Order: sequence, then structure tokens, then C-alpha cells
Amino acid sequence: MIFFGLLSLIARGMSLQRRFLLAVLIEAGWEVLENSPIIINRYRSATISLGYEGDSILNSLSDVVMMALGFFYACRVRLRYVVVTILIMEIGCAFWIRDNLILNIIMLIHPVEAIKHWQMAGHPVH
Repeated sequence: MIFFGLLSLIARGMSLQRRFLLAVLIEAGWEVLENSPIIINRYRSATISLGYEGDSILNSLSDVVMMALGFFYACRVRLRYVVVTILIMEIGCAFWIRDNLILNIIMLIHPVEAIKHWQMAGHPVH
């Protein structure tokens, strides 16, 4: 959904098919980068993912598929439904598993110790 929105803003002249292909390439590129030693080590040092060893191939492929589904959902429904969907998913994941996309980005770019402690308090094994 985010890729659809961003690419709709910055690549307006591009066809929907090309924007979709670009979104898939960006997501696949992120999946490769996310499983590189630099990002794996960053997750280990900055987040509660101390034993993180990277994503499985199935997880990475699932992430690409979920991005594709979100892209098509966003291109077919009104913006307000996309916003509500994102809010429900982000808030729901924050309460349910103490993690979500926003927290993941924050902790990867500029870790906040209070967030790390809050996330750790929700995990029975530290």
C-alpha cells in the first residue's frame, strides 16, 4: 500500500503495470539487503532481535507477495480505506506483538531504548 502511494506520487506518468514492477523490484531488493550481514548485524545490535540470522526464503517471498497484495488493494479502494487499513494493522501489531513497520523502521534507523525495553517486556524469553 505504501509503495502504491509513493509511486503514485513520484511516478505519475508511469503505467500501473510499470509502477507495480518497480514496487516488486524495490521490495525484492530490500529483501536481499535485509538478509545481508550489515542489516542482520544492525538488527542484532539495535533491536530485540539478538539472535536474528536473516529471513528464510519463504518469509522473503511471502513479504514480496504481501507487498503485491497491498499494492493491488491500494489501487482498487479509496484512500481513506487504505489509511484505515494501515492504521488497524500498525496499531494491532503494536498491541499484539509489540512490533510493526513503523517501530521496525525507527529501531533500524535510530534505535530508541524505551521502545526496546517495551518490546522486551512483551517477550517471555529475553
